[in-house]
Amino acid sequence: MAETRVFHLGDILSITTERFVSPNGIGALYEILNWMTGDNLFTHQIPRASKECAPALLEQHPDLAQVTVPEDFGSEDAVLAWLNQQVRRFGETRPVAQLHPDDHTRIDPITEIRMIRPDMPIIGVEVPPSEQTGDGNG
Repeated sequence: MAETRVFHLGDILSITTERFVSPNGIGALYEILNWMTGDNLFTHQIPRASKECAPALLEQHPDLAQVTVPEDFGSEDAVLAWLNQQVRRFGETRPVAQLHPDDHTRIDPITEIRMIRPDMPIIGVEVPPSEQTGDGNG
């Protein structure tokens, strides 16, 4: 059986519905997508990774395919009220398995931003080894 990690329903629905409803903020979206892809994604890579992960999440949890998110909540409180209804219906958390390596395309973040915005100037910064944290974030 594949290794899994447990994630909040709102994190999963943020990917499967393409509407951000995670109660734990954007960091939770990075966590689930980094877990599923085995990558350390940059902000501009989130939409692509979400598209890669959504089918796997719905395969793991087919009952979530029926969830639709209202077009306009009007307020953050309305989002949380809607999410609480979904939690009562589907449960607060779900186990999530990683993607098969063939289901995620690893693209260097600088290469990918150049693919997305070839007109945008990019300034590289080299961090001396003595100042690197070892976590991939400089």
